[in-house]
Amino acid sequence: MPAPDAPLNGATAPGPARPSRLDPAIAARLRRTPDGLVAAVVRAHDSGEVLMVAWMDDEALHRTLTTGRATYWSRSRGEYWVKGATSGNHQYVRSVALDCDGDALLVSVEQVGAACHTGQRTCFFTDLPVSSPEVTP
Repeated sequence: MPAPDAPLNGATAPGPARPSRLDPAIAARLRRTPDGLVAAVVRAHDSGEVLMVAWMDDEALHRTLTTGRATYWSRSRGEYWVKGATSGNHQYVRSVALDCDGDALLVSVEQVGAACHTGQRTCFFTDLPVSSPEVTP
């Protein structure tokens, strides 16, 4: 639910598809997908372990930055979700960094409980076989 402290800005191309209160200086640096999203790579603040990948639009990023709670845009449900609101597996945001191209965010969190909807600590628990040439030192 939007906070009553600031008006929502209307979306302008090539900006977000949904209205947002994100700082315009930050919004100007984002390179979004055609549907207005930026990938958010989420890692554990203490260990650096990659926990999950989710999507944020401008408003989800605004909410994340201003509440300290990881907020994402659900592509399947078409709505915002705060990690842990229904599962109890909360993510408390410690830092957010924008990559050099502006098309991905690195969100460092204090993870409480599992990050993955399957109940695993991380979403990256399935190793795939890799065939690579030997490297000679």
